[in-house]
Amino acid sequence: MAKMQVDTKLIRELADMLNDTDLSEIKVEDGELKIKLSRGSNAVHMAPTMTIEPVTTKEPIAEETNNDPSDHPGTVFSPMVGTIYTSPDPESDTFIKIGDNVTAGQTIFIVEAMKVMNQIHAVNGGTVKAILVENQHPVEYGEALVIIE
Repeated sequence: MAKMQVDTKLIRELADMLNDTDLSEIKVEDGELKIKLSRGSNAVHMAPTMTIEPVTTKEPIAEETNNDPSDHPGTVFSPMVGTIYTSPDPESDTFIKIGDNVTAGQTIFIVEAMKVMNQIHAVNGGTVKAILVENQHPVEYGEALVIIE
């Protein structure tokens, strides 16, 4: 296996382009060479610890429940207003599916707010019981996103 030479000049030019434009990410692919530069918040956003009534009422996508999702102790809430994404990019699989086991701190969604992609992490580990949001739809602060038991 040949050692790959990193073109630091190209990377610096791409980084300058990120700084000079309103872009949050640049991807360059040339054969086997793939470069991805991105900027944004690396802050960990945790759901509020208190129970908050969701602003909008949504039914679980995969299973019906008669209970209010905000009453469930395993509900993860949106910490901000924005657009929710269920996968890291359009070509990738979703972060989570019904029945998946997740660990505390695992990325389960991304919420785009003011052109910044904010990772939403599982507060506790467990099994995904219901996903209450749809990809690329708006979410409100305090809205129930997922139930993890």
